[in-house]
Amino acid sequence: MQSNNPVFRRAEGFGQPSHNAYGNATYGGSGAPYAGYGQDPSQWSTGAPQAPTTGAPMTIDSVVQKGAITLGVVFLAAIATWVLTPDISSTANLAPLYLAATLGAGAAFILSLVNSFKRVVSPALVLAFALAEGIALGALSKTFDAMIGGGIVVQAVIGTFAAFAGTLAAYKFFNIKVGAKFRTFVIAAMFGMVGLSLMELVLGMFGASFGLFGLGTLGMITAIAGLALGVFMLILDFDQIEQGIRAQLPERESWRAVFGLTVSLVWIYTNLLRLLAIFQQD
Repeated sequence: MQSNNPVFRRAEGFGQPSHNAYGNATYGGSGAPYAGYGQDPSQWSTGAPQAPTTGAPMTIDSVVQKGAITLGVVFLAAIATWVLTPDISSTANLAPLYLAATLGAGAAFILSLVNSFKRVVSPALVLAFALAEGIALGALSKTFDAMIGGGIVVQAVIGTFAAFAGTLAAYKFFNIKVGAKFRTFVIAAMFGMVGLSLMELVLGMFGASFGLFGLGTLGMITAIAGLALGVFMLILDFDQIEQGIRAQLPERESWRAVFGLTVSLVWIYTNLLRLLAIFQQD
């Protein structure tokens, strides 16, 4: 069964059945058969013979290593943006932050689409996405810190990694299984939230807004929904990583898995930051 997650579906093997020690096909989803049953794994997705995959397979260690590199780029870019932009002492000083946030978020959005639908994952593009995301997060975090204060950025960072650890523990402890309906729901909700964000952006250009992503009541509702959705996205990421390791995908595919995790963590961080701002504002 092919994954509905656009981050992973472009990779051969993600969402495809693997085989156990007895040669029986096993499925990561609901167990429905697929057209390539009985074929050699090298022929999956293409139907034509290919040279067998060489090199080391994807492992937990390779995902952790590449994850550390990618998140390191995000942190360094965010810190550099925070330090290199002027301190916020007046409204005029907000212009460089708004520019950095807009350019960073725009570049990250474009790169996220490229990485999601690119058949062969590119480590350089994943790191470029991390760099752009770090610039946007650095500017956004500095703005919220100036507006709210009280260590809100540190709280959001700690909360994000607590959500990651808690979701991973629940995924393993409760042996959560990801079905096709859950995948479809999460992906549809994610695109729906992105669509609402774009709608608010367009309305904002004309001086109008529903306040869906502000600091009011509607903003609180969307922040809570976005935070829950981010946790669901992490569950999809953990499931896809397990499928990739089980299918013995090439180590290069670890970058695709890390890209998905980075998207989910950024999603959780931004919604948590907004939620904390709502609770702490005067």
